[in-house]
Amino acid sequence: MVQEAKKAQLIKCRIVVIGSGPAGMLAALKLASLYGEIILIGPQTDSNDMRTTALMMPAIYILEKLGIWADLKAHAAPLATMRIIDGTEHLIRSPVVSFHATEIGEETFGYNIPNIALNGAIAAAVKNCRSILRVRVLATAYHHDKHGIEITLADNSIINTALLVAADGRTSTARDAAEIRTRQWYYPQTAITLSFSHQLPHYNISTEFHTAEGPFTQVPLLGNRSSLVWLLKSERARRLLSLTSKAVSREIEEHMKSMLGKVNVDTAIQAWPIGGILPKTFAANRTILIGEAAHIFPPIGAQGLNLSIRDVTDLAAAISINTADPGAENVIRYYNRYRKLDIWATTGFIHTLNCTLLSDSLPIQLLRSAGLEILRQFSPFRTFFMYKGMYG
Repeated sequence: MVQEAKKAQLIKCRIVVIGSGPAGMLAALKLASLYGEIILIGPQTDSNDMRTTALMMPAIYILEKLGIWADLKAHAAPLATMRIIDGTEHLIRSPVVSFHATEIGEETFGYNIPNIALNGAIAAAVKNCRSILRVRVLATAYHHDKHGIEITLADNSIINTALLVAADGRTSTARDAAEIRTRQWYYPQTAITLSFSHQLPHYNISTEFHTAEGPFTQVPLLGNRSSLVWLLKSERARRLLSLTSKAVSREIEEHMKSMLGKVNVDTAIQAWPIGGILPKTFAANRTILIGEAAHIFPPIGAQGLNLSIRDVTDLAAAISINTADPGAENVIRYYNRYRKLDIWATTGFIHTLNCTLLSDSLPIQLLRSAGLEILRQFSPFRTFFMYKGMYG
Protein backbone atom coordinates (compact mmCIF):
# COMPACT_ATOMS: atom_id res chain seq x y z
CA MET A 1 0.00 0.00 0.00
CA VAL A 2 1.30 3.50 -0.73
CA GLN A 3 2.34 5.59 2.25
CA GLU A 4 0.78 9.00 1.53
CA ALA A 5 -2.64 10.11 0.25
CA LYS A 6 -1.83 12.93 -2.23
CA LYS A 7 -5.02 13.82 -4.09
CA ALA A 8 -8.76 14.06 -3.56
CA GLN A 9 -10.28 10.64 -3.96
CA LEU A 10 -12.69 8.06 -2.54
CA ILE A 11 -10.93 5.58 -0.27
CA LYS A 12 -12.42 2.49 1.36
CA CYS A 13 -10.85 0.82 4.38
CA ARG A 14 -12.36 -1.44 7.05
CA ILE A 15 -10.59 0.33 9.94
CA VAL A 16 -9.58 3.99 10.24
CA VAL A 17 -7.67 5.51 13.16
CA ILE A 18 -8.01 9.25 13.64
CA GLY A 19 -5.40 10.98 15.80
CA SER A 20 -1.66 10.64 15.29
CA GLY A 21 -0.40 10.95 18.85
CA PRO A 22 1.27 7.95 20.53
CA ALA A 23 -2.04 6.17 21.25
CA GLY A 24 -3.29 6.57 17.67
CA MET A 25 0.00 5.49 16.10
CA LEU A 26 0.28 2.45 18.40
CA ALA A 27 -3.30 1.48 17.59
CA ALA A 28 -2.55 1.68 13.87
CA LEU A 29 0.59 -0.43 14.28
CA LYS A 30 -1.15 -3.06 16.41
CA LEU A 31 -4.17 -3.36 14.11
CA ALA A 32 -2.02 -3.39 10.97
CA SER A 33 0.02 -6.28 12.41
CA LEU A 34 -3.17 -8.28 12.95
CA TYR A 35 -5.72 -7.20 10.36
CA GLY A 36 -3.88 -5.69 7.41
CA GLU A 37 -4.57 -2.32 5.83
CA ILE A 38 -5.24 0.60 8.20
CA ILE A 39 -5.68 4.32 7.48
CA LEU A 40 -4.16 6.72 10.04
CA ILE A 41 -5.47 10.29 9.87
CA GLY A 42 -3.64 13.16 11.58
CA PRO A 43 -0.81 15.68 11.30
CA GLN A 44 2.82 15.06 12.17
CA THR A 45 3.45 14.42 15.88
CA ASP A 46 4.93 17.34 17.82
CA SER A 47 8.72 16.96 17.62
CA ASN A 48 9.38 19.57 20.35
CA ASP A 49 7.63 17.82 23.23
CA MET A 50 10.15 18.09 26.07
CA ARG A 51 8.10 15.98 28.50
CA THR A 52 8.79 12.36 29.40
CA THR A 53 6.57 9.29 29.69
CA ALA A 54 6.89 6.51 32.26
CA LEU A 55 5.84 3.20 30.72
CA MET A 56 5.24 0.13 32.87
CA MET A 57 6.56 -3.26 31.76
CA PRO A 58 3.31 -4.49 30.12
CA ALA A 59 3.51 -1.44 27.81
CA ILE A 60 7.19 -2.14 27.18
CA TYR A 61 6.30 -5.71 26.12
CA ILE A 62 3.87 -4.25 23.56
CA LEU A 63 6.65 -2.01 22.18
CA GLU A 64 8.87 -5.11 21.96
CA LYS A 65 6.27 -7.02 19.94
CA LEU A 66 5.91 -4.06 17.58
CA GLY A 67 9.70 -3.92 17.05
CA ILE A 68 10.08 -0.48 18.64
CA TRP A 69 11.78 -1.19 21.96
CA ALA A 70 15.20 -2.42 20.81
CA ASP A 71 16.33 1.02 19.58
CA LEU A 72 14.34 2.96 22.17
CA LYS A 73 15.84 1.24 25.23
CA ALA A 74 19.08 3.23 24.90
CA HIS A 75 17.11 6.40 25.75
CA ALA A 76 15.16 4.92 28.68
CA ALA A 77 15.88 5.00 32.43
CA PRO A 78 14.69 2.04 34.54
CA LEU A 79 12.31 2.60 37.46
CA ALA A 80 13.50 0.06 40.02
CA THR A 81 11.97 1.65 43.13
CA MET A 82 8.88 3.80 43.70
CA ARG A 83 8.81 5.84 46.89
CA ILE A 84 6.03 7.91 48.49
CA ILE A 85 6.92 10.66 50.98
CA ASP A 86 4.37 12.73 52.87
CA GLY A 87 5.37 16.32 52.20
CA THR A 88 2.23 17.85 53.68
CA GLU A 89 2.11 19.87 56.88
CA HIS A 90 -1.07 18.18 58.01
CA LEU A 91 -1.59 17.25 61.66
CA ILE A 92 -1.56 13.57 60.65
CA ARG A 93 1.31 12.65 58.33
CA SER A 94 1.86 9.36 56.57
CA PRO A 95 4.94 7.12 56.79
CA VAL A 96 7.48 6.85 53.97
CA VAL A 97 6.54 3.90 51.75
CA SER A 98 8.95 2.32 49.24
CA PHE A 99 8.05 -0.27 46.60
CA HIS A 100 10.84 -2.35 45.04
CA ALA A 101 10.36 -4.17 41.74
CA THR A 102 12.35 -7.11 43.10
CA GLU A 103 9.53 -7.75 45.59
CA ILE A 104 7.38 -8.99 42.69
CA GLY A 105 10.22 -10.73 40.85
CA GLU A 106 10.91 -7.92 38.37
CA GLU A 107 14.12 -6.00 37.70
CA THR A 108 12.15 -2.80 37.12
CA PHE A 109 8.57 -1.56 37.17
CA GLY A 110 9.12 0.13 33.83
CA TYR A 111 11.13 2.88 32.12
CA ASN A 112 11.00 6.67 31.86
CA ILE A 113 11.47 7.82 28.26
CA PRO A 114 11.81 11.31 26.74
CA ASN A 115 8.79 11.97 24.53
CA ILE A 116 11.01 13.12 21.67
CA ALA A 117 12.60 9.65 21.54
CA LEU A 118 9.35 7.77 22.18
CA ASN A 119 7.23 9.64 19.64
CA GLY A 120 10.05 9.54 17.10
CA ALA A 121 10.47 5.76 17.41
CA ILE A 122 6.73 5.11 17.07
CA ALA A 123 6.45 7.50 14.10
CA ALA A 124 9.37 5.75 12.38
CA ALA A 125 7.66 2.37 12.84
CA VAL A 126 4.47 3.78 11.30
CA LYS A 127 6.43 5.16 8.35
CA ASN A 128 8.05 1.78 7.77
CA CYS A 129 4.78 -0.17 7.98
CA ARG A 130 3.51 -0.75 4.46
CA SER A 131 0.05 -1.69 5.75
CA ILE A 132 -0.58 1.82 7.13
CA LEU A 133 -1.76 4.59 4.83
CA ARG A 134 -0.81 7.87 6.52
CA VAL A 135 -3.20 10.74 5.74
CA ARG A 136 -1.99 14.09 7.08
CA VAL A 137 -5.11 16.03 6.04
CA LEU A 138 -7.58 16.94 8.79
CA ALA A 139 -11.07 15.42 8.92
CA THR A 140 -13.85 18.00 8.57
CA ALA A 141 -17.06 15.97 8.75
CA TYR A 142 -18.46 12.54 9.64
CA HIS A 143 -21.61 10.87 8.37
CA HIS A 144 -22.82 7.72 10.17
CA ASP A 145 -25.21 5.08 8.96
CA LYS A 146 -25.83 1.48 10.00
CA HIS A 147 -23.31 0.14 7.48
CA GLY A 148 -20.36 2.44 8.14
CA ILE A 149 -18.96 5.95 8.53
CA GLU A 150 -18.15 8.41 5.76
CA ILE A 151 -15.28 10.76 6.68
CA THR A 152 -14.76 13.95 4.67
CA LEU A 153 -11.25 15.41 4.68
CA ALA A 154 -10.13 19.02 4.25
CA ASP A 155 -9.03 18.28 0.65
CA ASN A 156 -12.57 16.94 -0.09
CA SER A 157 -11.37 13.33 -0.17
CA ILE A 158 -13.85 10.88 1.33
CA ILE A 159 -13.02 7.76 3.33
CA ASN A 160 -15.59 5.01 3.93
CA THR A 161 -14.93 2.74 6.88
CA ALA A 162 -16.66 0.08 8.97
CA LEU A 163 -14.92 1.19 12.19
CA LEU A 164 -13.48 4.52 13.32
CA VAL A 165 -10.95 4.40 16.17
CA ALA A 166 -11.05 7.83 17.83
CA ALA A 167 -7.64 8.76 19.23
CA ASP A 168 -8.02 12.47 18.55
CA GLY A 169 -7.65 13.70 22.11
CA ARG A 170 -9.65 15.45 24.78
CA THR A 171 -11.61 17.63 22.32
CA SER A 172 -12.34 14.66 20.06
CA THR A 173 -14.54 15.60 17.10
CA ALA A 174 -14.96 11.90 16.25
CA ARG A 175 -16.39 11.32 19.74
CA ASP A 176 -18.80 14.22 19.30
CA ALA A 177 -19.86 12.98 15.85
CA ALA A 178 -20.69 9.57 17.35
CA GLU A 179 -22.92 11.37 19.87
CA ILE A 180 -20.96 10.06 22.84
CA ARG A 181 -21.53 12.42 25.75
CA THR A 182 -18.91 13.08 28.41
CA ARG A 183 -18.70 14.16 32.02
CA GLN A 184 -16.07 16.86 32.58
CA TRP A 185 -14.67 18.37 35.78
CA TYR A 186 -11.82 20.61 36.86
CA TYR A 187 -9.37 20.85 39.75
CA PRO A 188 -7.94 24.07 41.28
CA GLN A 189 -4.51 22.91 40.12
CA THR A 190 -1.99 23.38 37.34
CA ALA A 191 0.49 20.71 36.24
CA ILE A 192 4.07 21.77 35.67
CA THR A 193 6.56 19.52 33.89
CA LEU A 194 10.29 19.95 33.27
CA SER A 195 13.57 18.05 33.44
CA PHE A 196 16.57 18.84 35.61
CA SER A 197 20.10 17.69 36.34
CA HIS A 198 21.21 17.02 39.90
CA GLN A 199 24.42 16.58 41.84
CA LEU A 200 23.73 13.18 43.41
CA PRO A 201 22.64 9.93 41.67
CA HIS A 202 18.97 8.88 41.82
CA TYR A 203 19.75 5.13 41.90
CA ASN A 204 16.70 4.53 39.63
CA ILE A 205 14.35 5.61 42.42
CA SER A 206 11.22 7.60 41.59
CA THR A 207 9.95 9.69 44.50
CA GLU A 208 6.42 11.05 44.80
CA PHE A 209 6.05 13.75 47.46
CA HIS A 210 2.45 14.13 48.58
CA THR A 211 1.84 17.81 49.30
CA ALA A 212 -1.24 19.80 50.30
CA GLU A 213 -1.38 21.15 46.73
CA GLY A 214 -0.98 17.80 44.97
CA PRO A 215 1.79 15.30 44.12
CA PHE A 216 5.34 16.44 43.33
CA THR A 217 6.90 13.52 41.43
CA GLN A 218 10.56 13.11 40.49
CA VAL A 219 11.16 10.38 37.87
CA PRO A 220 14.66 9.17 36.88
CA LEU A 221 16.21 9.85 33.49
CA LEU A 222 19.57 8.57 32.25
CA GLY A 223 22.57 9.79 34.21
CA ASN A 224 22.17 12.35 36.97
CA ARG A 225 18.98 13.75 35.48
CA SER A 226 15.29 13.46 36.34
CA SER A 227 11.94 14.67 35.07
CA LEU A 228 9.40 16.36 37.29
CA VAL A 229 5.60 16.36 37.29
CA TRP A 230 4.37 18.91 39.85
CA LEU A 231 0.70 19.57 40.63
CA LEU A 232 0.14 22.78 42.57
CA LYS A 233 -2.49 25.43 43.16
CA SER A 234 -3.02 27.53 40.06
CA GLU A 235 -2.08 30.83 41.74
CA ARG A 236 1.24 29.41 42.92
CA ALA A 237 1.86 27.89 39.49
CA ARG A 238 1.51 31.33 37.90
CA ARG A 239 4.06 32.71 40.36
CA LEU A 240 6.44 29.84 39.69
CA LEU A 241 6.19 30.36 35.93
CA SER A 242 7.28 34.00 36.40
CA LEU A 243 10.54 32.97 38.08
CA THR A 244 13.93 32.51 36.47
CA SER A 245 15.22 28.99 35.78
CA LYS A 246 17.72 29.40 38.64
CA ALA A 247 14.96 30.37 41.07
CA VAL A 248 12.80 27.39 40.00
CA SER A 249 15.82 25.13 40.54
CA ARG A 250 16.12 26.41 44.11
CA GLU A 251 12.41 25.77 44.70
CA ILE A 252 12.75 22.17 43.50
CA GLU A 253 15.85 21.55 45.60
CA GLU A 254 14.11 22.94 48.68
CA HIS A 255 11.00 20.87 47.98
CA MET A 256 13.13 17.71 47.81
CA LYS A 257 15.10 18.62 50.95
CA SER A 258 18.30 18.48 48.84
CA MET A 259 17.77 14.71 48.45
CA LEU A 260 19.55 14.83 45.07
CA GLY A 261 21.92 17.66 45.96
CA LYS A 262 22.16 20.79 43.85
CA VAL A 263 19.48 21.01 41.13
CA ASN A 264 19.61 22.74 37.74
CA VAL A 265 16.51 22.97 35.51
CA ASP A 266 17.73 22.31 31.95
CA THR A 267 14.54 22.26 29.83
CA ALA A 268 11.68 24.65 29.19
CA ILE A 269 8.87 24.57 31.77
CA GLN A 270 5.53 23.37 30.41
CA ALA A 271 2.22 23.90 32.21
CA TRP A 272 -1.47 23.10 31.71
CA PRO A 273 -4.65 23.24 33.84
CA ILE A 274 -5.84 20.00 35.44
CA GLY A 275 -9.22 18.46 34.78
CA GLY A 276 -10.94 15.20 34.00
CA ILE A 277 -13.08 13.75 31.22
CA LEU A 278 -15.00 10.48 31.33
CA PRO A 279 -17.32 9.45 28.47
CA LYS A 280 -20.73 7.95 29.23
CA THR A 281 -19.72 5.01 27.02
CA PHE A 282 -16.44 4.06 25.36
CA ALA A 283 -17.82 2.86 22.03
CA ALA A 284 -20.95 3.61 20.00
CA ASN A 285 -22.09 4.17 16.42
CA ARG A 286 -19.15 2.27 14.88
CA THR A 287 -16.72 4.47 16.85
CA ILE A 288 -14.32 3.22 19.55
CA LEU A 289 -12.57 5.66 21.88
CA ILE A 290 -8.96 5.24 22.99
CA GLY A 291 -6.37 7.46 24.68
CA GLU A 292 -7.41 10.93 25.80
CA ALA A 293 -10.63 10.67 23.80
CA ALA A 294 -11.61 7.96 26.32
CA HIS A 295 -10.11 9.20 29.60
CA ILE A 296 -8.40 12.23 31.11
CA PHE A 297 -7.31 12.58 34.73
CA PRO A 298 -4.45 14.24 36.67
CA PRO A 299 -0.91 13.04 35.80
CA ILE A 300 -0.51 10.86 38.89
CA GLY A 301 0.92 7.35 39.07
CA ALA A 302 2.17 7.19 35.47
CA GLN A 303 -1.16 5.87 34.22
CA GLY A 304 -1.92 8.01 31.14
CA LEU A 305 -0.27 6.27 28.17
CA ASN A 306 -0.18 2.95 30.03
CA LEU A 307 -3.98 3.00 30.22
CA SER A 308 -4.12 4.02 26.54
CA ILE A 309 -1.99 1.00 25.59
CA ARG A 310 -4.43 -1.23 27.47
CA ASP A 311 -7.15 0.42 25.35
CA VAL A 312 -5.25 -0.69 22.25
CA THR A 313 -4.92 -4.26 23.54
CA ASP A 314 -8.67 -4.55 24.22
CA LEU A 315 -9.43 -2.84 20.90
CA ALA A 316 -7.54 -5.55 19.03
CA ALA A 317 -9.29 -8.26 21.06
CA ALA A 318 -12.71 -6.73 20.38
CA ILE A 319 -12.14 -6.65 16.61
CA SER A 320 -11.02 -10.28 16.68
CA ILE A 321 -14.59 -11.42 17.41
CA ASN A 322 -15.86 -10.00 14.10
CA THR A 323 -13.07 -9.23 11.64
CA ALA A 324 -15.54 -9.20 8.75
CA ASP A 325 -17.34 -6.19 10.25
CA PRO A 326 -15.10 -4.56 12.92
CA GLY A 327 -17.70 -1.88 13.64
CA ALA A 328 -20.52 -4.32 14.34
CA GLU A 329 -22.56 -4.14 17.52
CA ASN A 330 -20.93 -7.21 19.08
CA VAL A 331 -17.49 -5.54 18.75
CA ILE A 332 -18.84 -2.35 20.32
CA ARG A 333 -20.38 -4.28 23.24
CA TYR A 334 -17.18 -6.28 23.83
CA TYR A 335 -15.00 -3.16 23.99
CA ASN A 336 -17.39 -1.36 26.37
CA ARG A 337 -17.59 -4.38 28.64
CA TYR A 338 -13.85 -4.92 28.92
CA ARG A 339 -12.72 -1.27 29.14
CA LYS A 340 -15.34 0.05 31.54
CA LEU A 341 -13.98 -1.40 34.79
CA ASP A 342 -10.32 -0.58 34.08
CA ILE A 343 -10.97 3.03 33.05
CA TRP A 344 -13.49 3.71 35.83
CA ALA A 345 -11.25 2.15 38.50
CA THR A 346 -8.12 4.00 37.37
CA THR A 347 -9.93 7.34 37.05
CA GLY A 348 -11.65 6.88 40.41
CA PHE A 349 -8.45 5.97 42.25
CA ILE A 350 -6.50 8.94 40.88
CA HIS A 351 -9.40 11.34 41.52
CA THR A 352 -9.75 10.11 45.11
CA LEU A 353 -6.02 10.32 45.84
CA ASN A 354 -5.80 13.84 44.45
CA CYS A 355 -8.83 15.00 46.44
CA THR A 356 -7.51 13.52 49.70
CA LEU A 357 -4.33 15.57 49.30
CA LEU A 358 -6.35 18.75 48.75
CA SER A 359 -8.66 18.08 51.71
CA ASP A 360 -8.22 19.70 55.13
CA SER A 361 -10.55 17.13 56.70
CA LEU A 362 -8.92 15.31 59.63
CA PRO A 363 -10.82 12.00 59.04
CA ILE A 364 -9.68 11.97 55.39
CA GLN A 365 -6.07 12.65 56.42
CA LEU A 366 -6.31 9.83 58.94
CA LEU A 367 -7.74 7.46 56.34
CA ARG A 368 -4.97 8.26 53.83
CA SER A 369 -2.28 7.80 56.49
CA ALA A 370 -3.77 4.48 57.59
CA GLY A 371 -3.91 3.26 53.99
CA LEU A 372 -0.22 4.05 53.42
CA GLU A 373 0.72 2.38 56.72
CA ILE A 374 -1.10 -0.78 55.59
CA LEU A 375 0.83 -0.63 52.31
CA ARG A 376 4.08 -0.31 54.23
CA GLN A 377 3.45 -3.14 56.69
CA PHE A 378 1.19 -5.67 54.94
CA SER A 379 3.10 -7.59 52.25
CA PRO A 380 0.13 -9.19 50.37
CA PHE A 381 -1.55 -5.80 50.02
CA ARG A 382 1.74 -4.24 48.86
CA THR A 383 2.11 -6.97 46.23
CA PHE A 384 -1.45 -6.44 44.99
CA PHE A 385 -0.90 -2.67 44.82
CA MET A 386 2.33 -3.09 42.81
CA TYR A 387 0.74 -5.53 40.35
CA LYS A 388 -2.25 -3.21 39.98
CA GLY A 389 0.04 -0.27 39.28
CA MET A 390 1.88 -2.24 36.60
CA TYR A 391 -0.87 -4.23 34.94
CA GLY A 392 -4.00 -2.19 35.67
